[in-house]
Amino acid sequence: MSLPPATTNAAADLIGSWARLVDQTIGDEKVTAIFTRAMTDTLEKTARVLPDGTTYVITGDIPAMWLRDSTAQFSPFLLMMSADDAVQDLIAGLVRRQLRYICLDPYANAFNAEPSGAAYDPDDLADNPWVWEEKYEIDSLAFPLQLAYRTWRMTGRRDFLDDTAHRALRTVVRTWRVEQEHETASRYRFRRHGMPPTETLTRDGLGSPVGPTGMTWSGFRPSDDACTYGYNVPGNLFAATALDHVRAIAREVFHDDDLAGDARALRDEIRAGVERFGVVDHPSYGRIYAYEVDGLGGQVLMDDANLPSLLSLPHLGATDLDDPVYQATRAFVLGPDNPYHHAGRAARGVGSAHTPPGYIWPIALAVEGLTSPDPAEKLALIQTLRDTDAGTLAMHEAFHCDDAGRYTRDWFSWGDSMFCELVLDYCGHRVSDAVREGRHVQS
Repeated sequence: MSLPPATTNAAADLIGSWARLVDQTIGDEKVTAIFTRAMTDTLEKTARVLPDGTTYVITGDIPAMWLRDSTAQFSPFLLMMSADDAVQDLIAGLVRRQLRYICLDPYANAFNAEPSGAAYDPDDLADNPWVWEEKYEIDSLAFPLQLAYRTWRMTGRRDFLDDTAHRALRTVVRTWRVEQEHETASRYRFRRHGMPPTETLTRDGLGSPVGPTGMTWSGFRPSDDACTYGYNVPGNLFAATALDHVRAIAREVFHDDDLAGDARALRDEIRAGVERFGVVDHPSYGRIYAYEVDGLGGQVLMDDANLPSLLSLPHLGATDLDDPVYQATRAFVLGPDNPYHHAGRAARGVGSAHTPPGYIWPIALAVEGLTSPDPAEKLALIQTLRDTDAGTLAMHEAFHCDDAGRYTRDWFSWGDSMFCELVLDYCGHRVSDAVREGRHVQS
């Protein structure tokens, strides 16, 4: 089932009004064209309303729904919720579907629209026909909590926060509790045979050894690549923020003080673990966040383009922009000591082990702009994104730093939406502001 005509028509009008704002503010025809195409394609080509009224969102050129991607893909549309109830319904339907999936399998990162049994790799251990892939990533649970919280705060609606949502919140807290003791308490295993090391976990699917830290374990990074060490620091900081969302919803919607108290306690344990194990002394930058640690002395100093990243922490509400540790980390991430920071003739920015060497991700360029207080820097990054589309009016997964014509993935909807979010941010409209003020934003 596709989107109802009323939803499509209303959203098209809203996209048109936002596009006029972009054109008036930035005055660049190509930026406006990319914005309009990206918003329209996200709405009309990635989303469909299923017979049960929930919303299913594919990631682009892969026919499955990622919990992380679908949240980010529809983030710019949160700013439209005040203007039309149909857009509200669409996003509320997305939250309902995400939370149902969490109840089905909290360790899965991507799902099918129906229990079809379709999968990235049919030999994966997951035997749930709803699951496309069962790579356990902390952010797969944190992003839907963020979307649920934002939708509730911005609309006041509670109809999508039903018994299934309550169960999903308890499931997330329970899962993160179990994974604090991954070595002894977790039953999760992930193995792929005949694949690169980034596609499987060591020790017969258990992952590399970790010691207790208070943080919660993750098998895979937001890039879907295996973690080198099991405690992903940006993922844990985002989880701590998501637990604040759980606490608020548990208390104000479900009147569940036990869940609220457990969420708060877990948040405090995770943050204390990050402070003790996840902040390291760098000889050039001072105290910075590591990307991954194991609680046994192992640490990875890097950043990856995918969210949650160290660079994205203020954008996700996980730290303050002016926090000294974040600012030192930012300098590291955007400099030559980050092994995934690339500079070339076309652009400079953060890439990922998930793509070839020298490739920059538009997502990371958008995040760099979204976490900058300088409007001139935001505009320069918008222009860089405009100039590295290879003439396609699309934000690809990644492009080579010397030649934007060499890129990965023809259609990557998450990148499109991050471009739109940066453009709207430059125009003075930020989702975080709307959430904080408890209001809708209209163009």
